[in-house]
Amino acid sequence: MKLDEKFTDDAVLAELGERLARLRIGRGLTQAQLAVEAGVGKRTVERAEAGHSVQLVTLVRLFRVLGLMSALDQLMPEPGPTPMERLKEQTTGRSRQRASGRRAPSGPKARTGGKAWTWGDES
Repeated sequence: MKLDEKFTDDAVLAELGERLARLRIGRGLTQAQLAVEAGVGKRTVERAEAGHSVQLVTLVRLFRVLGLMSALDQLMPEPGPTPMERLKEQTTGRSRQRASGRRAPSGPKARTGGKAWTWGDES
């Protein structure tokens, strides 16, 4: 059965449990052997295969023993760079450049033609 958004959580868990059981049997493992290798209880494996909710760490352990870690990578691939990271990559390599030439003088002397301004010289 192909899973999609229309299925309830319980239906998805039941399908995943069936798939987990088929993969375990295909690898020639009993529930007890899988439990020991994964470091979980046999009852936990039974519950997972029956379609009951299990902790995420349990699922990771079971996937590791069954050789399915690459399936997890396909399920949730590493995200690409964020917009800020892309922006930083674009600007990397460009260095700030010092302004060329001399700046025009600024300040009171520049505005009054070289003569310092004093109070009373408003003309």
